[in-house]
Amino acid sequence: MISRRDFLQVSMAASALYGASGFGNWAKLAAQQALTQDDLLKFDTFGNVSLIHITDIHAQLKPIYFREPEINLGVGAANGQMPHVTGADFRKAYGIEDGSPNAYALTYNDFSSLAQAYGKVGGMDRVATVVNAIRADRPDALLLDGGDTWHGSYTCHHTEGQDVVNVMNALKPDAMTFHWEFTLGSERVNEIVEGLPFAALGQNIFDAEWDEPAELFKPYKFFERGGVKVAVIGQAFPYMPIANPRWMFPEYSFGIRDENMQAMVDEVRAAGAELVVCLSHNGFDVDKKMASKVTGIDVILSGHTHDALPEPVQVEQTFIIASGSNSKFVSRVDLDVRDGKMMGIRHKLIPIFADVITPDATITTLIDEQRAPYKAELEEVIGTTDTLLYRRGNFNGSWDDLICDALISEREADIAMSPGVRWGPSILPGQEITREDIWNVTSMSYGEAYRTEMTGEFIHTILEDVGDNLFNPDPYYQQGGDMVRIGGMGYRIDINKPQGERITEMTLLKTGEAIDPAKTYVVAGWASVNEGTEGPQIWDVVESHIKKQGTIKLDPNNSVQVVGA
Repeated sequence: MISRRDFLQVSMAASALYGASGFGNWAKLAAQQALTQDDLLKFDTFGNVSLIHITDIHAQLKPIYFREPEINLGVGAANGQMPHVTGADFRKAYGIEDGSPNAYALTYNDFSSLAQAYGKVGGMDRVATVVNAIRADRPDALLLDGGDTWHGSYTCHHTEGQDVVNVMNALKPDAMTFHWEFTLGSERVNEIVEGLPFAALGQNIFDAEWDEPAELFKPYKFFERGGVKVAVIGQAFPYMPIANPRWMFPEYSFGIRDENMQAMVDEVRAAGAELVVCLSHNGFDVDKKMASKVTGIDVILSGHTHDALPEPVQVEQTFIIASGSNSKFVSRVDLDVRDGKMMGIRHKLIPIFADVITPDATITTLIDEQRAPYKAELEEVIGTTDTLLYRRGNFNGSWDDLICDALISEREADIAMSPGVRWGPSILPGQEITREDIWNVTSMSYGEAYRTEMTGEFIHTILEDVGDNLFNPDPYYQQGGDMVRIGGMGYRIDINKPQGERITEMTLLKTGEAIDPAKTYVVAGWASVNEGTEGPQIWDVVESHIKKQGTIKLDPNNSVQVVGA
């Protein structure tokens, strides 16, 4: 008799063979470099339950350009495994042709030229069109939002998230979980959540004082879909107080809480759940480890690390789905659930090509209403760029280099530090840089640009700490974003060394001298998690710098030497 695991694997193989999973259905179209909305949405309906997954929108309501990472290193067991494969290796793994729409959507090579050919991506009015089309095919599909939604733009900052909340409410999700939302401050988050017309989930959101589940955030919710009792369990970002300012949400604590997750899975199974879905903001590698430790989860919808994978990754009995970021993708997952068990899965990662998908008129009007009071400020041109500006990868992107240059120049510093955050759209060479563009890569509620003095030894300690957050071989100790971006200084990093030994050959670029552990250097940075940080806002610092430059032209950054990859 065929085992459940073997059945699922056969189902996955058949789905790939007949084009029901990944990009198979439009591989020929990709080669022809011609797509239509029908091509993008074509899907052989399967089973009796459909999930729609969006995540890490970062308040990007309008179409953008977004370059995928060139460097996404995995360590330990993750080395060379998805999602730690990029560029040509990624295309080879999934049978994606060079220069195709798939190549543009999912890899970084020839990005500027492909962007000219295929246009912008995303836009929540286009997402709405896709969601509505899936609902037309499967009316009771569950729409699930993986978090990092109410953060990351000029209008989101100035409305304290209300612009995105209004748009998302119009899409009518069934549930969401959280991360950057909490940097609005717990008072504001509580206010929004109390008014949400859908479930706010987080089995790992606890009351910090009593170490008990927070009443406002339910651990799970049941849904009846396709004659199936579905349980959706929320998993908020576990390292909130480490990666973001604890003082902004002092009454809450987080953590992975594997034991509580297992208890919740057991609880919903005992209550009759036939399908268990985890709506997660752990990050992909953390989700993989959690799937190996917690039994009984059928599907994990993964967020936080912005990975976009055209096929699920299976760990034990659990399938993990990664749906990208910045409203660039929507995942559709169809499931066959029979006799209380998940018996098969089909999946499609749908890229939101803004010029191909017709925007939903109602959502377009709603988005424009949110932006109207700020239109003049958003559209003001600050400068132009001759360089592709992007941020995404384990080390500096060109947006990060520009921000570091601005900090050094405007704050009269020797060295600059910029956080290794993953959010932020790209700007093509020859494009104007508007105020909105600057805010899309700097907007946060603690954006003060500090200026301080640090010893060389302390700078080394910072780099080692961040490096361990990123390259610790145990995913549960990977507690932040990517590597802190450095300006004015070079260094060598061996990602396979233990903490304290990864960072060597630190050099001050303007003199070529080695960083002296005992010497003091002037350091400028932003996004400090310390309460009471003083300084001008980072968006003002960057805007002032760009105005003085007029046209941005950046040299390739070769100041970080990475070994051990």
